[in-house]
Amino acid sequence: MTENRKSILIVDDDTRNIFALSLVLRSRGYEVLTAGDAQTGIEMIGNKDNVGIMLLDMMMPDMDGYQALQLIRGKDSLKDFPVIAVTAQAMHGDREKCLRAGASDYIAKPIDMDLLTGILNRYLSAAR
Repeated sequence: MTENRKSILIVDDDTRNIFALSLVLRSRGYEVLTAGDAQTGIEMIGNKDNVGIMLLDMMMPDMDGYQALQLIRGKDSLKDFPVIAVTAQAMHGDREKCLRAGASDYIAKPIDMDLLTGILNRYLSAAR
């Protein structure tokens, strides 16, 4: 990894989702970090300056993505940190709900990897 390269943090409580998404992203040349819950993910982006973007599952036990976004956006240092809402909820209005909650962008499961790659490249190139 080059010193300017930013990692992608995947936050999801389902290890199968983390495994599959990590595998695909790594095969496309991305550096990937993972967290199995929102609290750990929030701590990781607060403590690691090499994390460039968070892919946040919106439906997790203990703390869901909406609660996590509220905490993230409540910290001055993370107000503009890119957080992509990742959810199986793809009903009309869900995208807008995620964006209103503070997500930078939104992608529905099953994930269209070409669409996700475009989103990642846009935010990661801005973070350099």
